[in-house]
Amino acid sequence: MVQQGTDKLSITFHALADPTRRAILANLSRGEATVNELARPFDMSLPAISKHLKVLERAGLIVRGREAQWRPCKLKATPLKEASGWIEEYRRFWEERLDRLDDYLRKLQGKDRPEDESAP
Repeated sequence: MVQQGTDKLSITFHALADPTRRAILANLSRGEATVNELARPFDMSLPAISKHLKVLERAGLIVRGREAQWRPCKLKATPLKEASGWIEEYRRFWEERLDRLDDYLRKLQGKDRPEDESAP
């Protein structure tokens, strides 16, 4: 269970760690849906789906409305954007490191070739 003092990014990644919750988000990316509609593809009880929805709601990834007797769930993408930004920083870091490694390997290949083999 995630503690209340945990930062938003940790709560988001905790919510995204479960494949059922990721599938629910994928379904909601196509539009609003009720709990019953979200539960349909899964072999689990409505209370189990509700628990997943509560985790997603606490993470700020979904909002649940109330329209008469219909309780639609809707995707909120802001926490996903924040998580994506955090991941993007590390993608750039690794791309830069791989680019440097590529440069280094090209230098090594150029130094190791005998003079007569370097020309095409």
